Amino acid sequence: MKCLPGLLLSLLSLINNSNTSRAENLVLASASYGKNIVAICDKEGKILWSYSTTGPKAGHAGHHDLQLLENGNILFHEDWTVTKEITLDKKVVWSYDSATMNGNKGKRVDVHAFQRLPNGLTMIAESGVGRIIEVDKDGKIHSEVKLQAGGRSNTRMVRKLENGNYLVCAEDPGVVTEYNPKSEVVWEYPIKTRVYGAIRLKNGNTLIASGGGASVVEVTPEKKIVWEIKDSVDENKIALKWMTFLTELPNGNFVVGNCHAGEKNPQIFEITRDKKVVWQFNHYDTFGNGLACSQILTEEQSKLVRKLLAQANQK
Repeated sequence: MKCLPGLLLSLLSLINNSNTSRAENLVLASASYGKNIVAICDKEGKILWSYSTTGPKAGHAGHHDLQLLENGNILFHEDWTVTKEITLDKKVVWSYDSATMNGNKGKRVDVHAFQRLPNGLTMIAESGVGRIIEVDKDGKIHSEVKLQAGGRSNTRMVRKLENGNYLVCAEDPGVVTEYNPKSEVVWEYPIKTRVYGAIRLKNGNTLIASGGGASVVEVTPEKKIVWEIKDSVDENKIALKWMTFLTELPNGNFVVGNCHAGEKNPQIFEITRDKKVVWQFNHYDTFGNGLACSQILTEEQSKLVRKLLAQANQK
């Protein structure tokens, strides 16, 4: 019996540490449609940092990708052609204009996807001209992949895979395609909706956010559907609308972007394999109906952001 108080204290410590860890995770999100904001929030929606963008040069959409970098800077865009890296004290330290650089001047081009790679290069998917490029800090192209006719003009989310290939979503004709560095198609899945996002899972399957199809599907390399949510998540009465960003968490859950779903439905939610929603993010006042891209920061990333923000506030 003498060890019981110590055991209780240990259990309480574990519980407190677990709660602290979960609360530490921050959310990086970006929205246009009149809101024109990039922001870092806690999971309850409190804004810790925000940056007002100018919005796209044409139309009311935009803000289709973003990424927190290892140095704590943010890779984002506020129009259809310029990709930028900004510090948390809001200084632009790098930019690349796809409308004018590396042979694109005078051509129709727009950018919906980009990614800072582990080697320091930046991958940019250029719709219209139909290519994926990797550029260095000086804008020099180190590699280029040509997209097939169907995906040239309407790419959405693109990610470079661990095998060196590229997973590309083409909104029209609604297909997810894997290209190798030689511009060859090695796998594709025609989802036949205005598809937005796709990621390669740890188990080798592909998780696809169908955009206007109001669904998320997991398909095997043999193209068999093994998991799906569509139209709604009934237990939580969440209506699914324009399905966008996807994340696979270390615990096996998925984080799903639910854009254009109106103020009564979450803009982001976490769901388990047995389709239980364990967390919702709905902050319509801040992000409105156009939150298309987001990143759930890890504990380490969240700690880095808090540290940098504290340093900035001391200046």
